[in-house]
Amino acid sequence: MKTVYLILTLVFVTFALVQYNDPDPYIWAPYYLLIAALCYLEYKGKYYNYLSGLVFIGSWLWAAFYIPDLLEWFRQGSPNIVDQMKAETPYVENMREFLGLLVSSFIVGSIIYRNVKSQTS
Repeated sequence: MKTVYLILTLVFVTFALVQYNDPDPYIWAPYYLLIAALCYLEYKGKYYNYLSGLVFIGSWLWAAFYIPDLLEWFRQGSPNIVDQMKAETPYVENMREFLGLLVSSFIVGSIIYRNVKSQTS
């Protein structure tokens, strides 16, 4: 399982690097680097309860702000959000950001789960 977190570290570093063409890279690059750091710490066997918990809760709260865009996306008939790199409508970019937050929170949640499970065993 440790290898998975090393791979995830590299994936999230890559996510941070490709933010150069994003409208707000100064927000997303550091966020993805934070997720990469948590994955790397998990790979190294280090775990920070409060940091992981804060990132997990913060990611879900942040994602909640995208719920109106999620609803708009559904109202539009769930159009494809990956056809082209440039988002032509605001809800396409916001849906991508929402999904990035969900994936990130899932990864951080798996780190929390793994460590809570190992502490109770």
